[in-house]
Amino acid sequence: MMYVLIVFLPLLGAILAGFFSSVLKDRGSQIVTSGFLVVSALLSWVGFFDFMGGAEPLTVDLASWMQVGDFSVNWALRIDMLTQVMLVVVTSVSALVHIYSIGYMAHDPSIPRFFSYLSLFTFAMLMLVTADNLVQLYFGWEGVGLASYLLIGFWYEKPSAGAAAIKAFLVNRVGDFGFALGIFTLFFMLGTVNFDEIFAAMPGLVGKQFNFLGWQVDVITTASLLLFVGAMGKSAQIGLHTWLPDAMEGPTPVSALIHAATMVTAGVFMVARLSPVFEYSETALTVVTVIGAATAFFAATVGMVQNDIKRVIAYSTCSQLGYMFFALGVGAYPVAIFHLFTHAFFKALLFLGAGSVIHAVSDEQDLRKMGGLAPHIRQTWILMAIGSLALAGIFPFAGYFSKDAILEAAFASGSTAGVYAYWLGVAAAVMTAFYSMRLFMLAFHGRPRAPKEVMDHVHESPKVMLIPLYFLGAGAIASGFLFAGPMIGEAFREFWGPAIYIGEHNEVMEAMHNVPGYVKLLPLLAGIGGILIGWIMYGWKTDLPASLARTHQVLYQFLLNKWYFDEIYDFLIVRPILKLGRILWKQGDGRIIDGFGPDGVSALVVRLARRAAALQTGYLYHYAFAMLIGVAALITYFFYNLGL
Repeated sequence: MMYVLIVFLPLLGAILAGFFSSVLKDRGSQIVTSGFLVVSALLSWVGFFDFMGGAEPLTVDLASWMQVGDFSVNWALRIDMLTQVMLVVVTSVSALVHIYSIGYMAHDPSIPRFFSYLSLFTFAMLMLVTADNLVQLYFGWEGVGLASYLLIGFWYEKPSAGAAAIKAFLVNRVGDFGFALGIFTLFFMLGTVNFDEIFAAMPGLVGKQFNFLGWQVDVITTASLLLFVGAMGKSAQIGLHTWLPDAMEGPTPVSALIHAATMVTAGVFMVARLSPVFEYSETALTVVTVIGAATAFFAATVGMVQNDIKRVIAYSTCSQLGYMFFALGVGAYPVAIFHLFTHAFFKALLFLGAGSVIHAVSDEQDLRKMGGLAPHIRQTWILMAIGSLALAGIFPFAGYFSKDAILEAAFASGSTAGVYAYWLGVAAAVMTAFYSMRLFMLAFHGRPRAPKEVMDHVHESPKVMLIPLYFLGAGAIASGFLFAGPMIGEAFREFWGPAIYIGEHNEVMEAMHNVPGYVKLLPLLAGIGGILIGWIMYGWKTDLPASLARTHQVLYQFLLNKWYFDEIYDFLIVRPILKLGRILWKQGDGRIIDGFGPDGVSALVVRLARRAAALQTGYLYHYAFAMLIGVAALITYFFYNLGL
């Protein structure tokens, strides 16, 4: 019953706030949805500590979903330690975002709709992480996509918000198509979508191939790569990442929820859940490693030069997701989920802290128009410092334990892809620390760059917005050293139990604790070095950034324009499709189908009718002449048939 409440209380809150807003009003909608999420979060922590105390995994059957011949799918909740960790992350961050939104969205005219969408979003993610089969997983997967569309485009009167929502939806459709094909592949080969049956059948599929357009392809590798395409879309990996920065058009609490605990972590969770599938394809794991490392590096380079405070943090999310994926790729699944766990706290802290800054400076998001805010919003300043240090991987904050563990695991794997990921990860760590310091210095220090009338009204956020930040700050400080031992220490098998299958990568989890000293020290030095460079450029030699931008104009524009991914896609995909669509519209649909179809027939009838109407002149001699012509024609026809 406890797990049913955890999952369905957010849905109940969404229904009440969405359909009964006229009764509940703004305050009632806020209380109902936030209260239900707090209850879900508390119950999730109870379940989490139960499992740490030795509780056994269980399956909660809810109902029979579909039955077609011998094929059946049940609606059930799969509860194990992986589920418990995700429940804690999703419900805790969502509950705090709900409470924070009471203050942040206080003056919005559509409060019930906003809180209904937030709770719906949370329910979809909870359905995803508790799924016991691929169909239920796909239901939650698409539900998260729908809710993200609604939330990103919440301020639909803004054209940019509507465009961002459509972009997120369409880019994710590309990934989701691959995900669906991966599910079809497994079902085609095994005849089932239930996790336990799929996992048990995996050893029997090793080495099996099937014919695809004349090619013999490996079953497990094909399924794994297709499933990973879905993860690339949801978790914004390089190539399918372009929706993520534009998602900042939604309200700041939405950014925190999407980027910290829900949508973008779905891909990481999915690969970890399906570890018994991925473990049997070294090719697929290598692809995951390479893509993850490339994403971590790419996003970090772009984050260094962005000027929108939310976009800087968005690219940091993209980069951190890359870390999680290359941890998955080297087989260190527990390490990836541990970083997901710690990242949720400090990334939600950074986003909500950024919202507090935006709130203080009259909704301004451009870092170049801030500065000198520290004395005015001291509590936000301290909390943003905690989040930035955790993101940079500085001891003893949470990011130090999880991000360093990822890099150690990558190096310990000994593979070419793993070592490649390690060095790209170290480079990304330098850049991450740099842009964290850059954001911090531009927002809080130096001379005020906002107009005087804005600075005169700078004020600290209300308690309802600060209290969630306190909890997230505590998580950003303590979650690393409290849970590193159980989650990734020597007793990690006992902690995770059967929830994660590691297979032949057991040695990676062992070897990561015995890597050379410089491998462990380098990420910390990278973080300290990045912070020092950021302080020099934005706290001491403040004219240096502009000078470097002018000197290296090409590189600066390349990074500022996000490696021109959007422009390349626009040139190669968007414009040709629009051109083809216009041709099909004007020539195919307009000229051919309509021209020879309804429009052509109607036009012909009109022309014939007009000619027939022209014969009706009203003159008697015209009618007599027509009759004479008719008689002559009839006589001619008669004599012709007689052969005369």
